[in-house]
Amino acid sequence: MHKSTVVMGAMFAALAAASAHSQNYPAKTVRIFVPFPAGGSTDIIGRVVAEQLTAAFGQQAIVDNRPGANGVIGTELVAKAAPDGYTLLIGGIGSLSINPAIYSKIPYDPVRDFTAIIQIAQVPNVLVVHPSLPVKTAKELIALAKANPGKLTFSSSGSGSSDHMSGELFKSMGHVDLVHVPYKGGAPAITDAIAGQVSMTFSNQPTALPHVKTGKLRGIAVTSIKRSSAAPELPTIDESGIKGFDVSSWVGVNAPANLPREIVARLNAEIVKGMSSPAGRERLNQLAFDPVLSTPDQYAAHIKAEVAKWAQVM
Repeated sequence: MHKSTVVMGAMFAALAAASAHSQNYPAKTVRIFVPFPAGGSTDIIGRVVAEQLTAAFGQQAIVDNRPGANGVIGTELVAKAAPDGYTLLIGGIGSLSINPAIYSKIPYDPVRDFTAIIQIAQVPNVLVVHPSLPVKTAKELIALAKANPGKLTFSSSGSGSSDHMSGELFKSMGHVDLVHVPYKGGAPAITDAIAGQVSMTFSNQPTALPHVKTGKLRGIAVTSIKRSSAAPELPTIDESGIKGFDVSSWVGVNAPANLPREIVARLNAEIVKGMSSPAGRERLNQLAFDPVLSTPDQYAAHIKAEVAKWAQVM
């Protein structure tokens, strides 16, 4: 038998096996890795996706929190997993676009090592301060910081996170000296802001707004270029005087590279269906997320653009 015939036969057999696997998907529990602690916005979205897939598939989808190293640990686990649809990642701006810009070596490539399934939503950060800080606007905060260089602190969910980058961009564009205090996740970062252990934080909107509404923190501005529909009363940092300031977090679902297209399409369709339903839209609204619900190709292009953007910023 000719060698090329053998090779072609092996290829067709592999394709047939992959097709059969895709048709039977899912046949067991789907594990969704969240590379950050429970309680933050990435974790919240992960649990919404798990609920939707469990209902759609008739198979359990569970969240597995694997925090550490600014999302590197959990993200690497997914990058090295089998591309069978049973291991998914809740990816985001920090783990997939900022980490490659700030670390000289990370154990995964955000483009090469993953299959993009869907960008679910995007959300600005919110600049919030402890109520004891005598400021109500970004301009007043900048004036206070300039009068007290190195004395005001801001927390973040970790070095290289979007809230950290928001703070660093604020320092650079506002020409102020603030001290960064990194935490292992958004929940402990905002907890210490509420307790007054730090002066301020640039927290994800869904985490920050409930505390603004109760008065535990004072909202100053949002980091996106446009006002947020979830908090239209808060000005943007851009309109508060730092022109061009624009940082928005985003979150999506990824899988290991080379996931069969049939599984990609089904996951994308089920998540779009769930998030587009009245209950899904209401859930995103409650969480203060702006829905995106992209195609896989749109999400892949977005990741590439974000990687390039933050490499240039850094």
